[in-house]
Parts: sequence; structure tokens; C-alpha cells
Amino acid sequence: MNVSYRGIKKEFSPKLQEKLDAKFAKISRLVEKRGEKEAHVVVTSENRMHKAEITMQFYGHPLVGIATDADLFTALNGALDKLDKQAVKNCAKYRAKVRRSGTAKDAGNGGGELVGVVASSEGGKIAQKVYRVNHIDQRKPMTLEEALLEMGKDDDYVVYRDAEKECVSVLVRRRDGHFDLIES
Repeated sequence: MNVSYRGIKKEFSPKLQEKLDAKFAKISRLVEKRGEKEAHVVVTSENRMHKAEITMQFYGHPLVGIATDADLFTALNGALDKLDKQAVKNCAKYRAKVRRSGTAKDAGNGGGELVGVVASSEGGKIAQKVYRVNHIDQRKPMTLEEALLEMGKDDDYVVYRDAEKECVSVLVRRRDGHFDLIES
């Protein structure tokens, strides 16, 4: 990351400069996905108080960290902390926006997503669709008795997360009316 300082009259000691570089490197890892980034540090001093303002761009949005303290290093450190919080927040927003999948219609009905189409090569070509169903966000762990009640008369099986063993279980109705329990 390219850092340009403005308004600092003296150089930092190597130890303090190393700490600042480590903070900038942390922010750089968060923000730098494409190309080289730049940070502009502007320090103003007024009545023995130092005001540090650090500005950088993140996907066209400015990130600004401002802090004031009597010690120059503490002011820079506070501004870097604020900049770090903004970078983490914007990365999370960007990640959430990019990872949204499908439309609201597909997400709400629980019908699932089309994974692939399987074609049979035996004589006639029959296309079969395979759907991946996601019910995890609407389900909670349940016991075996609750799974029996959930199954109903028309269902042949139910897949659930067992509350006691914390594993995925499948309850299958046999043809003779009894049940088989498969635990993973």
C-alpha cells in the first residue's frame, strides 16, 4: 500500500514506523483485492493537539478515519483503528451483496435450485431434474418423537437434525407400517 504523509515535520522512530506499517498492512489485506491502493495521511497541529486524518478509496467509496490526541502516534493509531472498522464493515457489505443468490421468489418457496439435468442413454432419452432443497434456515433440531409427529400420514420419510445427538437423521416409513431410523 502506498502511504503519503502530509503535515508531519519529524520522522518516526523505526519502532513506531514499524507499528504503523503493520496497521496499514492489515487494512491493505482487507481492501486490496484489485491493484495497488493508496492512503493519504494529513496531520494538523493546533494548540498542542494533533489531528490525524487518513483517507483511502474502497471500490469507489471513500474511507476516512479521523482522530485527535496530544500525542501524534496515538492520534494516527486511533485514526487507523477507525479506518480498520470502516474497511471491515464495507467488506462485509460487499460480501453480502455479492453472495445474494436467486430472486426472492426462489428463496421463499423452499422449492430449491436446479442442480443439473440427467439424461438416460437407455433407448429413450428421459430428462430428469435434480433439485437441491434448502430448509436449514427454517428448521430447528428436533427429537425422534417430534419427527414422528412431523412426518404425517402422506410422507414416506423425514430428514431432520437430532437435538440429542446433534447429527442428521432420516426417518423412513417401511411398507409394513414400521419405521427405520438412519443416523449419520
